[in-house]
Amino acid sequence: MKKLLLSLVLLISFLGNSQILDPVKWKTKVVQKSDTEFELVMDATIDDEWHMYSQFTPDGGALPSVFEYKNTKGNYTLVGKTKESPYKKVFNDIFEVDEYYFAKTAQFKQVIKVTNPKLKEVKVYVEYQACKEQCIQQDKTFTFKLPEIKATEKGEEVIKEEPKEEIVPTEIASNDIDSTSIKTEKVTETKATTETNKTEVSNEPVEEEKKGLWSIFVLAFLGGFAALLTPCVFPMIPMTVSFFTKQSKTKAIGIRNAIIYGFSIIVIYLLLGILVSLIFGADALNALSTNVWFNIIFFVLLIVFAASFLGAFEIMLPNKWANKVDSQADRGGLLGIFFMALALAIVSFSCTGPIVGTLLVQAAAGGSQIGPIVGMFGFSLAIALPFALFAAFPGWMNSLPKSGGWLNTVKVSLGFLELALAFKFLSNADLVLQAHWLEREVFLAIWIVIFGAWAVYLFGKITLPHDSPLSHISVGRLFLALLVSIFTVYLIPGLWGAPLKLISGFPPPMTYSESPNGVGYKNQGIVGATATLPEHAHFSEHGIVAFHDYDKGLAYAKEVGKPVLLDFTGYACVNCRKMEQNVWSKPEILPLLKDEFVLISLYVDAKEELPKEEQYVSPETGKEIVTVGNKWSDFQITRYKNNAQPYYIILDDNGKDLTEQVGYTPDVEEYQAWLDKGLKAFKK
Repeated sequence: MKKLLLSLVLLISFLGNSQILDPVKWKTKVVQKSDTEFELVMDATIDDEWHMYSQFTPDGGALPSVFEYKNTKGNYTLVGKTKESPYKKVFNDIFEVDEYYFAKTAQFKQVIKVTNPKLKEVKVYVEYQACKEQCIQQDKTFTFKLPEIKATEKGEEVIKEEPKEEIVPTEIASNDIDSTSIKTEKVTETKATTETNKTEVSNEPVEEEKKGLWSIFVLAFLGGFAALLTPCVFPMIPMTVSFFTKQSKTKAIGIRNAIIYGFSIIVIYLLLGILVSLIFGADALNALSTNVWFNIIFFVLLIVFAASFLGAFEIMLPNKWANKVDSQADRGGLLGIFFMALALAIVSFSCTGPIVGTLLVQAAAGGSQIGPIVGMFGFSLAIALPFALFAAFPGWMNSLPKSGGWLNTVKVSLGFLELALAFKFLSNADLVLQAHWLEREVFLAIWIVIFGAWAVYLFGKITLPHDSPLSHISVGRLFLALLVSIFTVYLIPGLWGAPLKLISGFPPPMTYSESPNGVGYKNQGIVGATATLPEHAHFSEHGIVAFHDYDKGLAYAKEVGKPVLLDFTGYACVNCRKMEQNVWSKPEILPLLKDEFVLISLYVDAKEELPKEEQYVSPETGKEIVTVGNKWSDFQITRYKNNAQPYYIILDDNGKDLTEQVGYTPDVEEYQAWLDKGLKAFKK
């Protein structure tokens, strides 16, 4: 009975997996903006539970959507970049990176300026990845039919009418299809449609975006509190309190003035956040996380901030600014209180400037246009509350610690944190360039040295320029030194492949390292290591010998007389990595894969270009097969009528299927039973 049930499960799995999936359906249209400018609009409808990915999703995770505009030379130019509707942001703990994705709907727009009046059509090649329990690599070519270039009512959507038999349906089922809009509407109607799409996306509860803004607020608030404990800000508290107690005739007036003072501090920093958002705009902020030059500039900027905090120099605004603002503060009244708050911001800039700069960089790199505003609100709130409260209740001043050398210790500690954070931005640039200069091991080594040096400093073994003589360390400083030391020791196993979940997302992912399986991994459980590695083979996950070429792997299987485990996979396939980490690693599965099968892993998203003589047009799909990934994807579609990954088949050494195919199978017992069934079929 149990075998019967298992057979039914596998049969259902086979039937469910033997199909070409197309979870993203497209509609396109052209909107004429002026005599020579047109907007190409591509609307995607995404099946439930499926996601497709933004153009800006960071490297190291899912594949971003890519738009390639054909026949541009001498015909038209692109006006700006391809714009897209709002996306969701979520951290992927398999790839250890943030991913930006669309659910249910997505819209992409590109404005073009036509320079060739005879231009009749524009072709756009779109390549994207869609994922659910499985991932598929998709590409489509859209053909936008342009009307004759002539003056029309500005803003009217114009589509050249086509014969009815050429009208493209709303849902596009093929992998490569020419599509065009099929109706003419006024721009008011088009705008309404677009707004509806955007409303559908933005009205969904985007929990990750909310969490991101909350994280920015909390970190900014903590940054403001840290700034409060620096030598430039902390001594200002008693001076401010003294001013309000002397100038306010009654306690009520004192409390009112204190509230206005705190509110003025918030307004000043909020204006700075708004300015950053307006200067960059939403599109630029979205691009920050993957733009090489932005990340390199941020790296240099944070190094400068760190050097300032460590005592190399002071970053100060011109003294004449402070003098002018201070003279305005003497006016009194509401305006005078505001200028007092502005004077505080200018005078304390040498301590607050690096923190504010870092917060703005972090918030902007998050991609949200309101991120810098939220960050400045959190920072200013932390600064304003103590000033306002102590000014309103001066008696509380007695509970404050006295100024002293500990203030510089706080400042130096912030310098070490700035230095560590700087390398995150350099790592981002390296990941985008795929230069492999700052791989995971190097990044962790840098952090270990930085945090180790910070711990030594806190123990009093290193003295920096502005430190006071130290006869002993306080209990609080000792506790902080111990905490930093513990964190430093925690980082060390990361060099040997430990996941380091506390800082996941900061170092490069495990796949971007000198030893993807950890230092010395190949010597663990692999007898003979490279000496026994067959020609054309590689060590895959967990030391499994794998081939990345079907013919070479099959030839080896015939040579050694073993069955083949054919694995259609992808570098950016999340559930492929889950199967490898959570199923293949099990003691009941791993020996089978190492000893009983020849593993052939075919990566359908491999970008290496095939030699010219090996490139062809697929008779099944009509697509041009140019890359290695194209070749294996076409092989999967042609032979198995399936385009999803992961996808597994057991073959004999002649390439004949021995079992039904299975996809993502997280149940270890079910996967083991499937492997055993294939082994039995081979031995027969």
